[in-house]
Amino acid sequence: MRAETQNVVTEIEKSLELLAQRMDYETAPHRLEEFNARVEDPNLWDNPESAQKLMRERQLLVDAIEIYDSIKTDLNDNVELIELGELEEDEEVVTDAEEALTKLKAKAAKKELEALLDGEADGNDTFLEINSGAGGTESCDWASMLARMYVRWAEKKGYTVELQSETAGEEAGIKSAAYKISGHNAYGWLKSESGVHRLVRISPFDSAAKRHTSFSSVWVYPVVDDNIEIDVNPADIRIDTYRSSGAGGQHVNTTDSAVRITHIPTGIVVTSSEKSQHQNRDIAMKALKSRLYQQELDRRNAEINAAHEAKGDAGWGNQIRSYVLQPYQMVKDLRTNFETSDTKGVLDGDLDGFMAATLALNVAGKSRSEAQGD
Repeated sequence: MRAETQNVVTEIEKSLELLAQRMDYETAPHRLEEFNARVEDPNLWDNPESAQKLMRERQLLVDAIEIYDSIKTDLNDNVELIELGELEEDEEVVTDAEEALTKLKAKAAKKELEALLDGEADGNDTFLEINSGAGGTESCDWASMLARMYVRWAEKKGYTVELQSETAGEEAGIKSAAYKISGHNAYGWLKSESGVHRLVRISPFDSAAKRHTSFSSVWVYPVVDDNIEIDVNPADIRIDTYRSSGAGGQHVNTTDSAVRITHIPTGIVVTSSEKSQHQNRDIAMKALKSRLYQQELDRRNAEINAAHEAKGDAGWGNQIRSYVLQPYQMVKDLRTNFETSDTKGVLDGDLDGFMAATLALNVAGKSRSEAQGD
């Protein structure tokens, strides 16, 4: 077997090892038997929410087993074909099997990445907030560029994007915007984006064409499932109504129906500016509960907590990623050192490489922590 082909086989085997580890392959058949026994319980649907959760968990396990077995079978079959082709000196058989292995490597890598999304809330929908930071008009324009980037990314994933609120900048762009992004693993993918994002470019607002540095912050937190109880004491919140200062149009209205809820003990502030005050209260309260739930996740999940603690103010020294458009083209994540010169692609929503690198880093850190704990 050629050295290049052996490297492909090794990469596939590494992906299989991770897939097996993430689902605990050795105990998977036994757990599936337990799921099947519970599914056959005639009283299962007495509690529809519990039943649906059970069915989802069972299906996830079934899918994980099938994916692992399928990749392993395809790997073994193609390795055998290569060995047979080399033995019979049939170059066509060898070439076809090598091409199949290359495609299998890409499939295995994709499934490996998806397997990293196994956190408590990774499968949930998510809220995403963007706030302009240091830099005035420049940072407001940068915030609007980030909003466009994440909307493009979500659309490529097939997710649903709902604009919850928006505050326009005084001259250009936006001061802030909040979105709800719905789809499988939306929070799991986006959670690594929380932090300060730094832009370096020639300013379109500077007649002297000087280079400017701008900052905007991104905050991501999961939409709380209906079956997760978050108690909010009415005495701990202040509800204000105000006139939305958004850009108007089909997404943002400008009536007095906008709602702001402040959670006094934590200082958390959430807003919504949809069409009715009743709807806005409901949306804002859900957002508040999600933020409080995120705090609980932070306490239980070291890597998410570290990311939020590192976020800091939207200014110099707190950034997680730099986007440099001049004097050269580069986007670099400062946590993983993952970088690309395709700045246009990134700003058009090609973010999976950055997210994957951070997910892998977090899992590696978690594994080391667990090993030390053992």
